[in-house]
Amino acid sequence: MKTSTESGPLHQRLGAEFRRRIEAGEWPEGQPVPSEAQLCEEFGTSRGPVRQALAQLRAEGHLVGGRGRPPVARRVTPSQPFASLMSFTQWARSIGREPGQYTVEVARRRAGPDTAARLGLDEGAPVVDLVRLRHLDGVPAMVERSTFVLEAGAHLFAVDPDAGSVYEALIARGVDLHHARHTIDAIAADPEDAELLDVAIGHPLLRVRRLAYTGDGTPVEYADDRYLPSMATFTIENTVGGRTVAGREHSEPPADPAAPRSVSEEPQ
Repeated sequence: MKTSTESGPLHQRLGAEFRRRIEAGEWPEGQPVPSEAQLCEEFGTSRGPVRQALAQLRAEGHLVGGRGRPPVARRVTPSQPFASLMSFTQWARSIGREPGQYTVEVARRRAGPDTAARLGLDEGAPVVDLVRLRHLDGVPAMVERSTFVLEAGAHLFAVDPDAGSVYEALIARGVDLHHARHTIDAIAADPEDAELLDVAIGHPLLRVRRLAYTGDGTPVEYADDRYLPSMATFTIENTVGGRTVAGREHSEPPADPAAPRSVSEEPQ
């Protein structure tokens, strides 16, 4: 067997080789990768190590798809740990603030083309949408829009989304929320954002789009969270070892407008 890594457990060596092929373009992005049977034949091994290697690549985001579909190659950059930017409730409490929420809707719908593609579903597949207005000490801070695959989202009809962290409730019910990827950018408030956050249409917002995965790399939630910049900012710290630590900060209204200040979150 020829792989790019000569030592370590077989599934790790296979994973390193599969990852190299994706990054080098030998397995083109957006195209199905070879089947388990083909990989077993090529590397002269059983299905166990091949499946472990493919599962690891799913967890890293190098493979997408699933639910009966062939996995598709995807080139990615490293993502931050799940816990560092996942729970608004935990973050608020960690900085001594009282989190709150008002649920706008919980609804079962058919997935549109964009959401279906992100979650690895067929267009029109059933999903569960959640829209909430999140508060810090009673002040509107963020509009949260999440779409869950049906297996996970169905639990939302049995819980009170206004009671606290939805993630804590889902995990308690056995939903596998293992890790996530986040994309942060700026966006103008649309009419719904403006009404919920009590700002003008077009007001600048910080947007955090999140794709959460199970332990085997299967997408389970796609979210679009929009923060008031006056209430929260984000920091990213890179270390020499390559680990990225992302953190959310709370921006308090300054006593002197010329001297802004913030309270930092220390990710766990």
